[in-house]
Order: sequence, then C-alpha cells, then structure tokens
Amino acid sequence: MKLLQIPTANLEERIKEELEENPALESGLESIGTSTDTYELDEPKSSEGESEEGMEDVELSNDNAEKVDLDDFLKREDDDSGGYDYSDDYYGSGGEDKQVTPASVETSFHDYLLDQLGMLELDDRRHRIAEQVIGSLDEDGYLRREPSSIVDDLAFGQNIYTTIEEINELIAQIQQFDPPGICVWTLQECLLLQLKRMQPSKAVNDAITILDKYFAEFTKKHYDKIQKHLDLTDDDLKKVINIIIKLNPKPGAPFAVTNKAESYIIPDFFVYNNNGALELTLNAKNAPELRISEGYREMMKAYDRSEKKNKAQRDTVMFIKQKLDSAKWFIDAIKQRQHTLLHTMQAIMDFQKEFFLTGDESTLKPMILKDIAAMTNLDISTVSRVANSKYVETEYGTYKLKFFFSEALHTESGEEVSTREVKTILQEMISGENKRKPLSDEHLTEMLMEKGYNIARRTVAKYREQLNVPVARLRKEL
Repeated sequence: MKLLQIPTANLEERIKEELEENPALESGLESIGTSTDTYELDEPKSSEGESEEGMEDVELSNDNAEKVDLDDFLKREDDDSGGYDYSDDYYGSGGEDKQVTPASVETSFHDYLLDQLGMLELDDRRHRIAEQVIGSLDEDGYLRREPSSIVDDLAFGQNIYTTIEEINELIAQIQQFDPPGICVWTLQECLLLQLKRMQPSKAVNDAITILDKYFAEFTKKHYDKIQKHLDLTDDDLKKVINIIIKLNPKPGAPFAVTNKAESYIIPDFFVYNNNGALELTLNAKNAPELRISEGYREMMKAYDRSEKKNKAQRDTVMFIKQKLDSAKWFIDAIKQRQHTLLHTMQAIMDFQKEFFLTGDESTLKPMILKDIAAMTNLDISTVSRVANSKYVETEYGTYKLKFFFSEALHTESGEEVSTREVKTILQEMISGENKRKPLSDEHLTEMLMEKGYNIARRTVAKYREQLNVPVARLRKEL
C-alpha cells in the first residue's frame, strides 16, 4: 500500500533507498553475471535445522559467475561494517561509471537579507539581534512573532537583553531592505510599504489612502463607497486598482525553493487514441529492472558446498538469507504495484471511454470509487490510493485520476448526469458573464434549471466554491 501511494516522480528515489539498504538487491542494468532469473527464491524456511539441507532450497543460477569464498567473507569481522564486506568486490567497481551531478547553488530568502544586513553599521550585539529578527521571518517575508516574543527568544536563547523599542527600531531598518514589503505583520502593511517605495503620483497617493483608511472596503470591492468618500472618478479608481493589483502580497515567495517532484507532473499512465482504439501504457519509470545479487547467490552456494559449518558461518548465511528474502519481497511488491496501477487505470479508461476518445468533459459519466472497485475486485481504499496520487497523460492534457470521479445528478427528465458536467457548464456561465454585473448564485441556479438541471441554490454555491470562484460581489470589475 505504501509503494502504491508513491507518485512516479518519487518512486525512483524510493528504489534507490532500497538498493542502498539491501545489498542483495541490485538494478538489472548493473547486475553481476548473465542470468535472466530475477527473483526465483523459495519462501523462508523454519529456523529449526538450518543446515545445508535448508539452504539447498534456495535456487542458485549462473555457475559461471565469480565464486565467492564464505570463509574469506567472514575474515573481515573487525572492519567497521560489522564483519560483512560491502565493498565493490560484491557490487562491481562502478568507478568510471559513477556520475557526479552538479549541485545547484541558490540564495535563500534569509541569506539574501543577511547579505543586506552586513551593509548596516551595527555593533556585534545589535547585529545578532537583527539576525534574530530576520530568522523570525517566514518564507513569504512576514514577521510572525511579536517583538516581545523576540525579546524573550534572545534572552533565553542567546543571553542577549534588549527591549521592544530596540527591536522595533531594527525592524524599521529591515523594512527598507529588498524586496519591498518585508518584515511586516499584515498584508495591509506589506502593500503600503511597497506603495511608499514607489515614485509619488496622484494615483499612488490615492492608493496609499485607500489601503490605509479603506482597506476593508477595498478587499470587499465596495468601490462605490470608496469613490464617494474620496471623490474619485471611474478613471481615477481604475488607475488606483491597476497599481494595487500589481503589488506583491508575498514578497519573499520568489526566493522559495520548491520541490521538483511537486513542481513538475510526471504522468503515471499514457492513453493513446489509435484510430478509435484506446491504448494504455504505464510510465517506464514504474517498471524498473530489479534482480537478486548474483554475489549473494554465490555466497549461499559457497556455504552449501562448505564441509565445515560453524556458528559464525550459520549466522552470516542467515543474514544473507534475510537480505535475499527482503529483496524478493520488494521486487514482488513493485510488480504488484504495476499490476494494480494498470488494472485500475484500465477500468477507469473503459468506464470513461467517451471522454478519452473526444476530450469533452460533458461526456464524463458519474463514477465513484465503488464502481471501479467492483470492476477490478479491489478494495475501495486501494482504488482511492491510486486515484488520489496518480496522473494520466492524454492527447487532451494531463489529468489526476481523481478528476474522473464524480457523483450523479438527475435532470428533470430523470436522466443521470455527472456533477462534473454541471460544474463545466457553471464555469462557462461565469466565464461569459458581464463582469460589471456578475451573476449571483440565485441567477446561476435559475439558468441551470432552464437547461434542465434540477439543482438547489446551496448546491450551486458549493460547486462554485469547489471551482475556486468567489461570490458575485467579489467578481465585479469596473
């Protein structure tokens, strides 16, 4: 189940971890010998009678492989690896094949601010206080701790005694750093700092006044009240709004280092339309070539041939057997993952065949986890794990599998339609509305009912929120 949840982007890293932890498992591309037998091992035997008969059950192949002397293996008892040799003798040299990936050098947000701090003429004590303030900023550039808390942090953590007044004085200096708008507690302060750093003009001054005195009205788009209080024309208000919307509400965000696995979607499946016949393939990254180490197989074979079997040898061979069993389990788990992914995606593709052929979202049928679980004979929780973490690439775009699941809604004629279809129509209505007079939820409900969709206003409001569309008042534009 854990392997099933891992996205394709992270599977390679998980396999790499397993290869590092288990020397009995190796990549098929780097395997020792020429055997094509990847993991034909019997189940672990009972610990009773762990003699040579018990070890003969382990299938050994490739008699031409390099012979490993178990006694020589045991001689290395005093090294740092606990008596087992994990050197290149058993895993290949890899010297010339080893690739060095250059590390990217990036300046973090806090490092950028500390560089600017070095330009201030501060004594060592005040410099350390300012460093504490900068260290208290979050990645967006906001200060999430009160000056009184920073005073306590310095007193208990660094034995530096200061005052709230001194902290505020240093905060004021840090607020002059780039990027503009940092080291503040609220969005209002952040935007005002950016405006005050701009070239003065009537529009900028009006923007400062609006954010300073009418911030709540502005966020709620009560433009008529603002115009009345400040005696602004429509053109004046448009200029002010254009200035404000270009400000950065998260000045520290551009410095944030994102996880590449999260930034780039790597599809788990590919669906091709071959003249009306859908073809499904699994991303090759989901099917790594793994096999049991021939070096470890030969160690088992050497023990089997050995005439003297002392306790040290038996302990060692049990360690080897444990690693072999673990490697076999991991390979089986990877193969089971591949089977489950393909089996689930095939069922989804069959169920939503019309969409994969046309790309028309209105053709999506109502489909819930239970439907796919019944088609695949898998548990609902298993289908859920696949749907919530996997992507499929089609000729119409890349979709998360969860996209294809939706509940049913009935029309006036009793026909069952997907809620996805209703959301698509709702999105089209909102996109085509007059932004000076946006459609209310009541009006949207009436329009949907005219199209034959039997739907309540609260349901429309719920779908609108799921589409991340604000209420009509907040969609209003001048």
